[in-house]
Amino acid sequence: MIAEQLERVEGGLDTINQDMREAEEHLKGMEKCCGLCTLPCFKTEDFEKNSEYAKAWKKDDDGGVISDQPRITVGDSGMGPQGGYITRITNDAREDEMDENVQQVSTMVGNLRNMAIDMSTEVSNQNRQLDRIQEKTQSNEVRVESANKRANKLITK
Repeated sequence: MIAEQLERVEGGLDTINQDMREAEEHLKGMEKCCGLCTLPCFKTEDFEKNSEYAKAWKKDDDGGVISDQPRITVGDSGMGPQGGYITRITNDAREDEMDENVQQVSTMVGNLRNMAIDMSTEVSNQNRQLDRIQEKTQSNEVRVESANKRANKLITK
């Protein structure tokens, strides 16, 4: 659920970035003298050549889900020690039952460990995605502020 929300937020930031690219192209057109050449007072640096932009919007690092991830598991399919978990004294049914119970507890603890590992991996992935979202948000904020300044400059002249 949270992963989907993060994906939507990141997708929204990507859309804002695309919209800003288009808006900057329109601003460039409006800044040109008679639509032909850029006046020196309106000359601006290409925002996408900025190192912060490159860091936030780097290619091939989307942190997408990989369908076949290796999984760390406990032991070999939950099998206990060769001779069982308890020391046999009377070799009766009670010892067999105790050994089975300890085996079940061991399997459950192993399953809990595997679930904890899976949750840790998911949290790590989401933390990386949150870092990307923060970088993209900061980049978009600077880009929008810059475009607003350019538009206000056009309006006042």
